[in-house]
Amino acid sequence: MTAAAPFPLVEVSGAPSERGKAHGEQARGRIHASVALYAAQLERFGFGDSDVERFGGMFLPRLRQWAPDLVEEMEGIAAGADVGLPSILLVNARTEILQLAKREKGISDDQPDGCTGAVILPEATRAGRLIHGQNWDWNAECAETSIVLRVRREEGPDLITFTEAGGLARSGFNSAGIGITANYLESDRDYRTIGIPLPFIRRRVLEAKHFAHAIKVVATTPKSCSNNMMLSTAEGFAVDIECAPDEVFPIYPDKELIVHANHWQSPVALSKLRETGLSDVPDSLYRDYRVRRHLAARHGDITVDDLKEALFDDFAAPFSVCRPAIREGGGNLSATVAMIVFEPASSIMEIAPLPAENRTFTRYELTMDEAVIEKAKKR
Repeated sequence: MTAAAPFPLVEVSGAPSERGKAHGEQARGRIHASVALYAAQLERFGFGDSDVERFGGMFLPRLRQWAPDLVEEMEGIAAGADVGLPSILLVNARTEILQLAKREKGISDDQPDGCTGAVILPEATRAGRLIHGQNWDWNAECAETSIVLRVRREEGPDLITFTEAGGLARSGFNSAGIGITANYLESDRDYRTIGIPLPFIRRRVLEAKHFAHAIKVVATTPKSCSNNMMLSTAEGFAVDIECAPDEVFPIYPDKELIVHANHWQSPVALSKLRETGLSDVPDSLYRDYRVRRHLAARHGDITVDDLKEALFDDFAAPFSVCRPAIREGGGNLSATVAMIVFEPASSIMEIAPLPAENRTFTRYELTMDEAVIEKAKKR
């Protein structure tokens, strides 16, 4: 890997097609690299260009019904980047498409999309402001194919999100103070049906004007696979939602903290479905414990730097909270690609690429609605 460089900021505005075209033009090189990364993985499994279109076609009709504006935005990205729509859909549905491809060929997973995330409520922080963040573990190459996307919207809140180039959303917050991060989960209910790919759900969360609407999107949208989504509001609350494709299980803050890695925690969920991911992420069982213990020791005085320090934890390296680049059994180079920490009431997101070897953060900002800031002050 080359030395970690800051993730470029891509700013877009206007109608969906205009936003998409600007995204595609500004991030063209990274989009091409992102598409090539996943096309190469599919090729390794024995699939070609026609299969990229075939897999994307499983999702596109439903997406045109569920989110025609986001399809229009993807079409704009494709035009701006000079690639086909199936390539942009591959980036936005890569979790689902790669898994469907592996299942079609009977290939076992060799690199799940891991993460360790945390939300600290204002009562537990020094400044009295909510803090939210995560480590994203995935292909190390994504340090060179990801961006920070800032979207100026006329029809709702502005948003800022760390995402793969060509992607609609991953982790971030909006000007209404609503934030999201997400973690890989697996269950025996996965891929029985075709649902809405995860980045589309995350993007809709970041477009929500109200926290209740963000929760509704996560709780009611049918999915192809399991996933864990942490939702927060700058007004001072958070909820973790463990999602099966057809059912969700909320987890509430414990002592003003939520910490989650990549295994199911809800007793209700575990009584109703079977955990199938731990064979790939056994380290999940100690990663969330390590972060929770570090934060709990600072309760009432937690700062953004404390969350960073918890996420830098290297216990049991290389399978640690902060993961250095390692070669997986299937040949993939895996790492903590980015550490993302944000404090919405302060309008700030900070990101460090490849944090196991780089502790330099770049600051990105999003102007917040004044009413949100006032509510955060009064809570």
